[in-house]
Amino acid sequence: MGNVLQSKRDSSRFQILVEIAAHQPNLRQKEVAEKLGVTPQAISEYIKELVADGLVTTDGRMRYSITKEGVEWLLENAAELKRYARLVMEEIISHVSVWTAIAEADLAEGERVSLEMRGGLLYANKKVGIEASGVVIGEAMAGEDAGVSDLSGLISLDEGRITLCKVPRVQIGGSRKVDLKVLEGLLTGEKMVGCLGIEALVALRKAGREPDVIFGAKEFAVEAAYHGISSLIVSVDEQIPGLLTRLESEGLKYELIDLALE
Repeated sequence: MGNVLQSKRDSSRFQILVEIAAHQPNLRQKEVAEKLGVTPQAISEYIKELVADGLVTTDGRMRYSITKEGVEWLLENAAELKRYARLVMEEIISHVSVWTAIAEADLAEGERVSLEMRGGLLYANKKVGIEASGVVIGEAMAGEDAGVSDLSGLISLDEGRITLCKVPRVQIGGSRKVDLKVLEGLLTGEKMVGCLGIEALVALRKAGREPDVIFGAKEFAVEAAYHGISSLIVSVDEQIPGLLTRLESEGLKYELIDLALE
């Protein structure tokens, strides 16, 4: 279990840092106090500690910013939480929960079947030599949804590749300053496409591609990668820092490409 879950103090520091990172430089201590269930005075004391520890800076006028050290501390603890969550999901919950898979053959109740992940979907079949397996909880015909429990082994899954494409905001040219030839080249191949910002949407349309995801592209990129699906996210430049922070907190690999014409 990560330190953040073991210590009320570290848990509070973690949540306050998240709030500062999300809303810097303006932080409403009363709202944070309500979220954490503590008093504004307690939040003030925590922030003083964070400043003293070099995780947060302040200009002395109730304006706060997270430091490089603060980001590293946040990412380190987020990674611990992620590892713990995966342990719970893969080693504990998998033995008591029911997973849903697409039956690729007629399956009988109580039958142990092989499990494979393809295209982001879980399939149950009778193939041999597959490491992951589970027990069918109810009869299912080929093509139907099948409930599977008592999972064992690891489901083989290659992490999806994330390509981030940065486009200028409208104040400095927007889609008119995008290298469309480079974008068109990146759009080849089988990958899901998302966008953040009107400038990104227009750039994609100029390149002849309608995005698969317009809203929630940040979460889409993370979920797609975890399900082995590669994605290309075109984003206006002002959204890039938040997107990078999200991907780095999840420990996901990505490639960043600047599409702005020189």
